[in-house]
Amino acid sequence: QVQLVESGGGLVQSGGSLRLSCAASGFTLDYLNIGWFRQAPGKEREGVSCISASQGNTNYGDSVNGRFTISRDNAKNTVYLQMNNLKPEDTAIYYCAAEVTLATTCRLAPKSEYGYWGQGTQVTVFS
Repeated sequence: QVQLVESGGGLVQSGGSLRLSCAASGFTLDYLNIGWFRQAPGKEREGVSCISASQGNTNYGDSVNGRFTISRDNAKNTVYLQMNNLKPEDTAIYYCAAEVTLATTCRLAPKSEYGYWGQGTQVTVFS
């Protein structure tokens, strides 16, 4: 079993930054693809970014590419999502998710590949 706990959400002005954390337990990050997803009210959950178990290769959704950066600290078994130049349309509940794998790549679809999900953290960006 994998447990995921997100933190770091909050209220921020447009153009500001936040860093989300996803602390994993049950497996080390060497065996987990970790993805960040978000869901705004009335919208489908969309993929934001992911990082692969092996080699730590990354992938980003088009709407955040160049503004968000995913990284991980294996010693802390934690994945981070650094979000810069935030926009009101980034407002959503952000979830981290895990897939148990030894893959060298990750992808953001289909979401069903990720079998474990955290409880989410709210990010609100005001203009």
